[in-house]
Amino acid sequence: MNKTEKAEVIAEIVENIKGCTAIFLVDYHGVNVEDIIQLRREFLKEDLKYIVYKNTLLKRAFDEIGGFEEFNERLIGMTGVIFAGENFVAPAKTIKKYYDASKKFNFKGSYIDGQFYDSDKLDLLASMPTKDEVMASIVGSISAPASGIVGAINAVMRDIVTLVDEISKKKAA
Repeated sequence: MNKTEKAEVIAEIVENIKGCTAIFLVDYHGVNVEDIIQLRREFLKEDLKYIVYKNTLLKRAFDEIGGFEEFNERLIGMTGVIFAGENFVAPAKTIKKYYDASKKFNFKGSYIDGQFYDSDKLDLLASMPTKDEVMASIVGSISAPASGIVGAINAVMRDIVTLVDEISKKKAA
């Protein structure tokens, strides 16, 4: 790889970093090709980018942007990078699921919105709700009082109808 190609790859890495909210590093040592293909598909379903770069080029890109010092000591061995947009929980869930099944695809660490999370935080990150789950919870919380109001109005209407019915029965008798 010549200098021009290296500069292009570094520029690509910098662009990917600037366009994401979270970066995850994994060690893919021992993972076979079929599993990597399956993991890539899982990441694509969640609109995530999984790319393997040379560690030296990653380090240069991280140094160029700044603020990723914790990654420097983790850029050893076989390193894969996952770039996440809004759904920063999805990579942790996928990594944990695969790691629990195979004991491979080790989580090295991540930066989420500028905050570093070490490899021992994978369980915490994977247990967080996704954006869709949070939105569903909010909508459910908002709609619960509204349905309660509708129920109360219906109960009042039902009571009025019952009262009118009883009055009409008394007058008829």
